[in-house]
Amino acid sequence: MVAEQRFTVDLNKPLVFQVGHLGEEYQEWIHQPIVCVEGPRFFQSDFWEFLTRTVWWAIPTIWLPVVCYVLSISARKGLTYPQIGLIVALGVLTWTLLEYTLHRFLFHIQTKSYWANTAHYLLHGCHHKHPQDGLRLVFPPTATAILLVPLWKLLHLVATPATAPAMLGGILFGYVMYDITHYYLHHGQPKEPTFKHLKKYHLNHHFRIQDKGYGITSSLWDKVFGTLPGTKAAAGKKS
Repeated sequence: MVAEQRFTVDLNKPLVFQVGHLGEEYQEWIHQPIVCVEGPRFFQSDFWEFLTRTVWWAIPTIWLPVVCYVLSISARKGLTYPQIGLIVALGVLTWTLLEYTLHRFLFHIQTKSYWANTAHYLLHGCHHKHPQDGLRLVFPPTATAILLVPLWKLLHLVATPATAPAMLGGILFGYVMYDITHYYLHHGQPKEPTFKHLKKYHLNHHFRIQDKGYGITSSLWDKVFGTLPGTKAAAGKKS
């Protein structure tokens, strides 16, 4: 009886439509990181390849003006600046919970079928396999724009016409700070203690304990929901 041959990913060929063939071995494969600034090719098509690559500075350049615009809507509808500031703070806090929830329950979902592995690799698996790929660290603006549409509609269902724009502005501002921080934690060399701790905390998630430490901008929700890494493990990886 001939043993079934294991599938091997060819790193010299576009990866996206290969990784699904790994089946149950996919999860183990993505958690064996390749630390290289030069990222792999995803697609044979130059067009689709282009859509997967985003420079970090595109995020604040595109989205901070949108934040200012939606805050101006709330101002024109009669909210005072202190009221807007309070709603923005609530929006940022809401983002940190979204950040934690998405990272824990969606980005780290267990997959093994071909299409589930393929989708997961595009969503987050690629980041764990190539954590230093500087052009795939931030979320593509096209995808963000698509997701903002249902979020805008949802906020108008649960908030007033005046408060909904400010809430969206707070959530979007939180997202921008998250993406910039995430990039900095991978490619910066922080001297300030808070960012040195965040870098060590996040690299611990990548290289030691992938099922703990889901917060990027803060460990708040890891503390709340009991996914804080152990002290010994968290101290083990030097930045």
